[in-house]
Amino acid sequence: MGNREALIAGAKKGLFEKGYTRTTARDIASAAGVSLAAIGYHFGSKEALLNAALYEAIEEWGEGIQRSFAAEIDAGAPLLDRFAAIADRVMLSFSEHRQFWAMQFEMIAQAEHTPAIREVVMAGLVEGKRGFVELFHGEVDAATEKLVGPFYHAMVTGLLTQFLIDPASLPSGRDLAQTVRLIAGG
Repeated sequence: MGNREALIAGAKKGLFEKGYTRTTARDIASAAGVSLAAIGYHFGSKEALLNAALYEAIEEWGEGIQRSFAAEIDAGAPLLDRFAAIADRVMLSFSEHRQFWAMQFEMIAQAEHTPAIREVVMAGLVEGKRGFVELFHGEVDAATEKLVGPFYHAMVTGLLTQFLIDPASLPSGRDLAQTVRLIAGG
């Protein structure tokens, strides 16, 4: 592993263990086993390195979660059964990847003040909506994606908020499917 890759790995470690704002350049260089100057040489700044690490972490998580879900969810099941199973699996990922999910809220707070983070979060938002649509529906046309993507993103963000504050308050996937059925019929 070269210095650049070691720095990305060190930055990801810092992001997950300390968060974006509390990770120092020394933390990253120490975890990577390189000098502080390597950060400037390869990335220009600690922030640019953290942003690159954040984007890579989001991408890796998304790919891993998609593979995991594809293997666990019956694509031939009725939509509400798939919805319930996927919702349960998403909520399970909250505890499996708690540090990653919690980091999302820190990034949202930082996006207000840091344009570079805003860009990373915005790209993640676009990909996240698309990814949730693919999880729940498979491939759909752009108009359908534009309609249901924000719904799934809002649902997952709300569930995540509940999980981080009061995990016992989370509904089951079956409860959520029943709620969707009630709303759609009501």
